[in-house]
Amino acid sequence: MYPVVMNRRYHHFSIDFSRTIINNQNDQFICTGKGKGGRGEKKSTTSSAKAGLQFPVGRIGRYLRQGKYATRMGAGAPVYLAAVLEYLCAEILELAGNAARDNKKARIVPRHITLAVKNDEELNKLLGGVTIASGGVLPNIHAVLLPKKTASKSMSSKSQDY
Repeated sequence: MYPVVMNRRYHHFSIDFSRTIINNQNDQFICTGKGKGGRGEKKSTTSSAKAGLQFPVGRIGRYLRQGKYATRMGAGAPVYLAAVLEYLCAEILELAGNAARDNKKARIVPRHITLAVKNDEELNKLLGGVTIASGGVLPNIHAVLLPKKTASKSMSSKSQDY
């Protein structure tokens, strides 16, 4: 409603338009003040925002409930799982970004993710049985296959001495 001010001299009510905007096209009154007695309209905040996470806590909770992993589930379970998944993704993306930068690329491709996972001891242990599509393998040549190092220094010095 509109703010109402009582005029003491004439003992009648008048509408205070100091905080009201009149829309000339439809002749509607639009109050700019807070409605509902100053309480305002509550804006819904997601459980991800409450936990300070980027991963969807509500969706993970729904998947946990629909998966029938347990008959009961605590309120903190999806938050904890979302935080763990977000940390793992951030760790892999950071290492893959470093691998992409080492290869002078601006975009992370599956090859960079493979290099990041295989070069990190803990991630390699966690994702040891995982095959990443189009990831390739680590560059590795067995020591037996490398050419043998002989006394080439003494040979080269003799051949160049005249």
